[in-house]
Amino acid sequence: MQTPSSTGLIALDWGTSSLRAYRFDKQGKVVDRRALPWGIMNLPPAESGADTTIDDSADAGFRRALQAACGDWLREAPGTPLIAAGMVGSKQGWREAPYVDVPLAVGDIGKTLTTVDSGLGAPLHIVPGLLQRSALPNVIRGEETQVAGIIDQLQVDELLIGLPGTHSKWVHVHARRITHFDTFMTGEMYAALSNHTILGRTMQRDGAPDDAAFLRGAGVAKTVDGRAGMLSNIFSSRTLGLTGELSPRAQADYLSGLLIGHEIAALLALADGRLHARVALIGDDMLCRRYLQVLALYGVTQVEIAPAATEHGLWKLARHAGLIA
Repeated sequence: MQTPSSTGLIALDWGTSSLRAYRFDKQGKVVDRRALPWGIMNLPPAESGADTTIDDSADAGFRRALQAACGDWLREAPGTPLIAAGMVGSKQGWREAPYVDVPLAVGDIGKTLTTVDSGLGAPLHIVPGLLQRSALPNVIRGEETQVAGIIDQLQVDELLIGLPGTHSKWVHVHARRITHFDTFMTGEMYAALSNHTILGRTMQRDGAPDDAAFLRGAGVAKTVDGRAGMLSNIFSSRTLGLTGELSPRAQADYLSGLLIGHEIAALLALADGRLHARVALIGDDMLCRRYLQVLALYGVTQVEIAPAATEHGLWKLARHAGLIA
Protein backbone atom coordinates (compact mmCIF):
# COMPACT_ATOMS: atom_id res chain seq x y z
CA MET A 1 0.00 0.00 0.00
CA GLN A 2 1.29 3.44 -0.93
CA THR A 3 1.99 5.87 1.89
CA PRO A 4 0.73 9.48 1.64
CA SER A 5 4.27 10.80 1.24
CA SER A 6 4.75 8.68 -1.90
CA THR A 7 2.07 10.57 -3.85
CA GLY A 8 3.71 12.81 -6.44
CA LEU A 9 0.80 13.95 -8.62
CA ILE A 10 -2.96 13.66 -8.96
CA ALA A 11 -4.12 13.96 -12.55
CA LEU A 12 -7.54 14.02 -14.21
CA ASP A 13 -8.74 13.16 -17.69
CA TRP A 14 -12.02 15.09 -17.54
CA GLY A 15 -14.21 14.81 -20.60
CA THR A 16 -17.80 15.46 -21.61
CA SER A 17 -19.27 12.23 -20.26
CA SER A 18 -16.66 10.79 -17.91
CA LEU A 19 -13.98 11.64 -15.36
CA ARG A 20 -10.87 9.51 -14.87
CA ALA A 21 -8.49 10.15 -11.98
CA TYR A 22 -4.91 8.93 -11.60
CA ARG A 23 -2.65 8.98 -8.54
CA PHE A 24 1.07 8.86 -9.34
CA ASP A 25 3.96 8.11 -7.05
CA LYS A 26 7.00 10.39 -7.10
CA GLN A 27 8.63 8.35 -9.87
CA GLY A 28 5.70 8.79 -12.26
CA LYS A 29 4.08 5.38 -11.81
CA VAL A 30 0.27 5.21 -11.57
CA VAL A 31 -0.51 3.60 -8.22
CA ASP A 32 -4.28 4.16 -8.15
CA ARG A 33 -6.95 5.04 -10.69
CA ARG A 34 -10.69 5.68 -10.74
CA ALA A 35 -13.39 6.13 -13.38
CA LEU A 36 -16.55 8.08 -12.60
CA PRO A 37 -19.56 9.16 -14.72
CA TRP A 38 -19.14 12.83 -13.76
CA GLY A 39 -18.24 14.40 -17.10
CA ILE A 40 -18.75 18.13 -17.51
CA MET A 41 -22.27 17.61 -18.88
CA ASN A 42 -23.30 15.27 -16.06
CA LEU A 43 -22.03 16.69 -12.77
CA PRO A 44 -23.19 15.21 -9.45
CA PRO A 45 -26.14 17.01 -7.83
CA ALA A 46 -26.10 18.24 -4.25
CA GLU A 47 -27.05 15.55 -1.76
CA SER A 48 -30.66 15.58 -0.60
CA GLY A 49 -30.99 17.69 2.53
CA ALA A 50 -27.56 19.31 2.10
CA ASP A 51 -27.18 23.00 2.87
CA THR A 52 -26.77 24.40 -0.67
CA THR A 53 -26.15 27.90 0.72
CA ILE A 54 -22.63 26.77 1.57
CA ASP A 55 -21.72 26.59 -2.13
CA ASP A 56 -24.40 27.24 -4.74
CA SER A 57 -22.01 28.78 -7.26
CA ALA A 58 -21.40 27.52 -10.79
CA ASP A 59 -18.29 25.80 -9.38
CA ALA A 60 -20.26 23.62 -6.96
CA GLY A 61 -20.95 20.68 -9.27
CA PHE A 62 -17.34 20.57 -10.44
CA ARG A 63 -16.10 20.63 -6.87
CA ARG A 64 -18.42 17.76 -5.92
CA ALA A 65 -17.12 15.73 -8.85
CA LEU A 66 -13.51 16.51 -7.91
CA GLN A 67 -14.20 15.58 -4.30
CA ALA A 68 -15.60 12.21 -5.41
CA ALA A 69 -12.64 11.59 -7.71
CA CYS A 70 -9.72 12.43 -5.44
CA GLY A 71 -10.80 14.19 -2.25
CA ASP A 72 -9.47 11.37 -0.06
CA TRP A 73 -6.14 11.33 -1.94
CA LEU A 74 -5.68 15.04 -1.25
CA ARG A 75 -6.56 14.60 2.41
CA GLU A 76 -3.92 11.88 2.71
CA ALA A 77 -1.30 13.90 0.83
CA PRO A 78 -2.13 17.63 1.20
CA GLY A 79 -0.32 19.94 -1.18
CA THR A 80 -0.06 17.33 -3.95
CA PRO A 81 -0.06 19.01 -7.39
CA LEU A 82 -3.36 18.66 -9.25
CA ILE A 83 -3.65 18.76 -13.06
CA ALA A 84 -6.55 18.15 -15.46
CA ALA A 85 -6.93 17.86 -19.23
CA GLY A 86 -9.94 17.61 -21.50
CA MET A 87 -13.29 19.34 -21.83
CA VAL A 88 -13.06 20.64 -18.26
CA GLY A 89 -11.06 23.47 -19.89
CA SER A 90 -13.64 24.23 -22.60
CA LYS A 91 -16.19 27.06 -22.66
CA GLN A 92 -18.69 24.61 -21.14
CA GLY A 93 -16.20 23.38 -18.55
CA TRP A 94 -15.14 24.55 -15.13
CA ARG A 95 -12.86 27.28 -16.43
CA GLU A 96 -11.90 27.98 -20.03
CA ALA A 97 -8.23 27.26 -20.69
CA PRO A 98 -7.49 29.33 -23.83
CA TYR A 99 -6.17 27.56 -26.91
CA VAL A 100 -2.51 27.87 -27.81
CA ASP A 101 -1.47 28.07 -31.46
CA VAL A 102 0.29 25.39 -33.47
CA PRO A 103 2.97 24.81 -34.60
CA LEU A 104 4.49 24.54 -31.14
CA ALA A 105 6.86 22.33 -29.18
CA VAL A 106 5.14 19.71 -27.06
CA GLY A 107 7.12 20.91 -24.06
CA ASP A 108 5.47 24.34 -24.34
CA ILE A 109 1.91 23.07 -23.80
CA GLY A 110 2.42 22.76 -20.07
CA LYS A 111 3.73 26.32 -19.77
CA THR A 112 0.29 27.91 -20.27
CA LEU A 113 -1.92 26.16 -17.72
CA THR A 114 -5.06 27.83 -16.35
CA THR A 115 -5.54 27.70 -12.57
CA VAL A 116 -8.82 27.41 -10.69
CA ASP A 117 -9.57 27.16 -6.96
CA SER A 118 -10.50 23.53 -6.43
CA GLY A 119 -12.00 24.08 -3.00
CA LEU A 120 -9.91 21.17 -1.73
CA GLY A 121 -6.84 23.04 -0.54
CA ALA A 122 -4.86 22.71 -3.78
CA PRO A 123 -5.29 24.66 -7.04
CA LEU A 124 -6.39 22.73 -10.12
CA HIS A 125 -4.17 23.35 -13.17
CA ILE A 126 -6.02 22.92 -16.48
CA VAL A 127 -4.22 22.04 -19.72
CA PRO A 128 -5.01 24.23 -22.78
CA GLY A 129 -6.32 23.00 -26.11
CA LEU A 130 -4.56 23.59 -29.43
CA LEU A 131 -5.69 25.92 -32.24
CA GLN A 132 -4.66 25.67 -35.87
CA ARG A 133 -5.39 28.96 -37.62
CA SER A 134 -6.28 28.80 -41.31
CA ALA A 135 -9.19 29.48 -43.65
CA LEU A 136 -10.81 26.44 -42.00
CA PRO A 137 -9.59 26.57 -38.37
CA ASN A 138 -9.09 23.36 -36.42
CA VAL A 139 -8.97 22.65 -32.68
CA ILE A 140 -7.96 19.92 -30.29
CA ARG A 141 -8.84 19.65 -26.61
CA GLY A 142 -7.79 16.62 -24.61
CA GLU A 143 -5.93 14.84 -27.38
CA GLU A 144 -2.90 17.12 -26.92
CA THR A 145 -2.22 15.28 -23.66
CA GLN A 146 -2.26 11.89 -25.38
CA VAL A 147 0.06 13.28 -28.05
CA ALA A 148 2.49 14.51 -25.38
CA GLY A 149 2.48 11.04 -23.83
CA ILE A 150 3.14 9.08 -27.00
CA ILE A 151 5.85 11.46 -28.24
CA ASP A 152 7.74 10.91 -24.99
CA GLN A 153 7.21 7.15 -25.15
CA LEU A 154 8.33 6.62 -28.75
CA GLN A 155 11.15 9.19 -28.91
CA VAL A 156 11.05 9.66 -32.71
CA ASP A 157 11.50 12.80 -34.79
CA GLU A 158 8.81 12.17 -37.42
CA LEU A 159 5.46 10.79 -36.32
CA LEU A 160 1.83 10.71 -37.46
CA ILE A 161 -0.53 10.07 -34.56
CA GLY A 162 -4.06 8.83 -35.17
CA LEU A 163 -6.69 9.26 -32.47
CA PRO A 164 -9.84 7.51 -33.77
CA GLY A 165 -13.14 8.27 -32.08
CA THR A 166 -16.15 10.53 -32.25
CA HIS A 167 -13.98 13.20 -33.84
CA SER A 168 -10.93 11.40 -35.21
CA LYS A 169 -7.71 13.40 -35.12
CA TRP A 170 -4.51 12.93 -37.13
CA VAL A 171 -1.60 14.86 -35.65
CA HIS A 172 1.68 15.47 -37.45
CA VAL A 173 4.81 15.75 -35.29
CA HIS A 174 8.26 16.82 -36.46
CA ALA A 175 11.26 17.21 -34.13
CA ARG A 176 8.94 17.00 -31.08
CA ARG A 177 6.82 19.85 -32.45
CA ILE A 178 3.14 19.55 -33.35
CA THR A 179 3.09 21.01 -36.85
CA HIS A 180 -0.39 20.22 -38.19
CA PHE A 181 -3.53 18.19 -37.47
CA ASP A 182 -6.73 17.15 -39.27
CA THR A 183 -10.16 16.31 -37.86
CA PHE A 184 -12.66 13.81 -39.28
CA MET A 185 -16.11 13.57 -37.66
CA THR A 186 -16.26 9.88 -38.53
CA GLY A 187 -17.62 8.50 -35.27
CA GLU A 188 -20.25 11.19 -34.87
CA MET A 189 -21.29 10.80 -38.52
CA TYR A 190 -21.75 7.04 -38.00
CA ALA A 191 -23.89 7.63 -34.91
CA ALA A 192 -26.01 10.27 -36.64
CA LEU A 193 -26.55 8.24 -39.82
CA SER A 194 -27.36 4.97 -38.06
CA ASN A 195 -29.63 6.52 -35.42
CA HIS A 196 -31.32 9.44 -37.15
CA THR A 197 -31.63 8.67 -40.87
CA ILE A 198 -33.38 6.10 -43.04
CA LEU A 199 -30.13 4.14 -43.22
CA GLY A 200 -30.67 2.92 -39.68
CA ARG A 201 -34.20 1.60 -40.30
CA THR A 202 -32.95 -1.70 -41.68
CA MET A 203 -29.82 -2.02 -39.51
CA GLN A 204 -29.12 -4.24 -36.54
CA ARG A 205 -26.20 -3.10 -34.37
CA ASP A 206 -25.92 -5.93 -31.84
CA GLY A 207 -24.42 -9.36 -32.34
CA ALA A 208 -21.01 -10.44 -33.59
CA PRO A 209 -19.17 -7.97 -35.85
CA ASP A 210 -19.14 -8.77 -39.56
CA ASP A 211 -15.52 -8.17 -40.58
CA ALA A 212 -16.15 -9.04 -44.23
CA ALA A 213 -18.87 -6.40 -44.51
CA PHE A 214 -16.67 -3.90 -42.69
CA LEU A 215 -13.78 -4.41 -45.10
CA ARG A 216 -16.15 -4.32 -48.08
CA GLY A 217 -17.29 -0.88 -46.98
CA ALA A 218 -13.74 0.22 -46.21
CA GLY A 219 -12.67 -0.51 -49.77
CA VAL A 220 -15.35 1.56 -51.48
CA ALA A 221 -13.29 4.78 -51.45
CA LYS A 222 -10.64 2.97 -53.58
CA THR A 223 -13.08 2.09 -56.36
CA VAL A 224 -14.45 3.99 -59.35
CA ASP A 225 -17.77 4.31 -57.49
CA GLY A 226 -15.86 5.84 -54.58
CA ARG A 227 -15.07 8.86 -56.73
CA ALA A 228 -18.67 9.99 -56.23
CA GLY A 229 -17.69 10.77 -52.63
CA MET A 230 -18.95 9.77 -49.24
CA LEU A 231 -22.29 11.59 -49.50
CA SER A 232 -23.19 9.44 -52.49
CA ASN A 233 -21.61 6.20 -51.28
CA ILE A 234 -23.34 6.03 -47.88
CA PHE A 235 -26.71 5.32 -49.53
CA SER A 236 -25.31 1.95 -50.63
CA SER A 237 -25.55 0.74 -47.02
CA ARG A 238 -29.33 0.78 -47.58
CA THR A 239 -29.49 -0.38 -51.18
CA LEU A 240 -27.21 -3.38 -50.59
CA GLY A 241 -29.63 -4.39 -47.86
CA LEU A 242 -32.66 -3.92 -50.10
CA THR A 243 -31.08 -6.14 -52.77
CA GLY A 244 -30.24 -8.84 -50.22
CA GLU A 245 -26.45 -8.48 -50.40
CA LEU A 246 -26.06 -7.26 -46.82
CA SER A 247 -27.86 -8.56 -43.74
CA PRO A 248 -29.16 -6.07 -41.15
CA ARG A 249 -26.05 -6.71 -38.99
CA ALA A 250 -23.74 -6.46 -41.97
CA GLN A 251 -25.20 -3.08 -42.98
CA ALA A 252 -23.99 -1.45 -39.77
CA ASP A 253 -20.44 -2.78 -40.17
CA TYR A 254 -20.42 -1.92 -43.86
CA LEU A 255 -21.36 1.71 -43.07
CA SER A 256 -18.67 1.91 -40.39
CA GLY A 257 -16.07 0.60 -42.82
CA LEU A 258 -17.22 2.92 -45.58
CA LEU A 259 -16.83 6.00 -43.38
CA ILE A 260 -13.42 4.96 -42.02
CA GLY A 261 -12.28 4.04 -45.52
CA HIS A 262 -13.15 7.51 -46.81
CA GLU A 263 -11.28 9.00 -43.82
CA ILE A 264 -8.11 7.06 -44.61
CA ALA A 265 -8.42 7.77 -48.34
CA ALA A 266 -8.69 11.51 -47.61
CA LEU A 267 -5.71 11.33 -45.24
CA LEU A 268 -3.63 9.69 -47.97
CA ALA A 269 -4.81 12.22 -50.54
CA LEU A 270 -3.62 15.03 -48.25
CA ALA A 271 -0.25 13.25 -48.08
CA ASP A 272 -0.04 12.83 -51.88
CA GLY A 273 -0.71 9.12 -51.61
CA ARG A 274 1.95 8.11 -49.11
CA LEU A 275 2.46 8.49 -45.37
CA HIS A 276 6.18 9.06 -44.83
CA ALA A 277 6.14 9.29 -41.03
CA ARG A 278 5.94 6.50 -38.50
CA VAL A 279 2.26 5.94 -37.63
CA ALA A 280 0.85 5.31 -34.16
CA LEU A 281 -2.75 4.95 -32.95
CA ILE A 282 -4.20 5.89 -29.58
CA GLY A 283 -7.69 4.99 -28.39
CA ASP A 284 -10.20 2.21 -27.80
CA ASP A 285 -8.57 -1.15 -28.57
CA MET A 286 -11.36 -2.49 -30.79
CA LEU A 287 -11.61 0.74 -32.76
CA CYS A 288 -7.83 0.94 -33.19
CA ARG A 289 -7.82 -2.64 -34.52
CA ARG A 290 -10.40 -1.66 -37.10
CA TYR A 291 -8.30 1.32 -38.16
CA LEU A 292 -5.31 -1.03 -38.44
CA GLN A 293 -7.35 -3.17 -40.84
CA VAL A 294 -8.31 -0.21 -43.01
CA LEU A 295 -4.83 1.29 -43.03
CA ALA A 296 -3.45 -2.07 -44.18
CA LEU A 297 -6.12 -2.20 -46.89
CA TYR A 298 -4.79 1.13 -48.16
CA GLY A 299 -1.17 -0.01 -48.03
CA VAL A 300 -0.14 1.44 -44.65
CA THR A 301 1.20 -1.51 -42.65
CA GLN A 302 3.85 -0.05 -40.31
CA VAL A 303 1.44 1.02 -37.58
CA GLU A 304 1.48 0.51 -33.81
CA ILE A 305 -1.01 1.02 -30.99
CA ALA A 306 0.31 3.11 -28.08
CA PRO A 307 -0.80 2.13 -24.56
CA ALA A 308 -1.38 4.41 -21.56
CA ALA A 309 -0.76 7.60 -23.54
CA THR A 310 -3.17 9.75 -21.47
CA GLU A 311 -1.68 9.14 -18.05
CA HIS A 312 1.87 9.32 -19.40
CA GLY A 313 1.03 12.64 -21.07
CA LEU A 314 -0.49 14.10 -17.90
CA TRP A 315 2.71 13.29 -16.00
CA LYS A 316 4.90 14.83 -18.72
CA LEU A 317 2.84 18.03 -18.97
CA ALA A 318 2.97 18.41 -15.18
CA ARG A 319 6.77 18.17 -15.41
CA HIS A 320 6.88 20.69 -18.26
CA ALA A 321 4.79 23.04 -16.11
CA GLY A 322 7.15 22.71 -13.15
CA LEU A 323 4.46 21.19 -10.92
CA ILE A 324 6.74 18.23 -10.16
CA ALA A 325 10.49 17.84 -10.14
